[in-house]
Amino acid sequence: MKRFHIALAVNDLEASIADYDLRLGQSADVIVPGQYAMWRTDLLNFSINQQPGCGGQLRHVGFEDDGAQGFTSETDVNGLAWELFSAVEQDLRIRQMHGEPVAD
Repeated sequence: MKRFHIALAVNDLEASIADYDLRLGQSADVIVPGQYAMWRTDLLNFSINQQPGCGGQLRHVGFEDDGAQGFTSETDVNGLAWELFSAVEQDLRIRQMHGEPVAD
């Protein structure tokens, strides 16, 4: 499966989780309290990081692709970071960067 990935900065993680749970019609798949949340829908891999003062800013985009090998990131001609990863690689990276999630 291939999903488009978008990552945003948010001011308030808890309020954003509640809002995006409603907007996406499902609960977050991964939550690291005070830091990070991520949803996997049929078409979208959507993540948020708490970064007070930066709410609404695009952090990066990319693709979750089950056929991807490893985790790569490159910058496009406009300076936007694009990532490519499998779900397994993303889950490992979340744990490395943020610790154990409470929802998974």
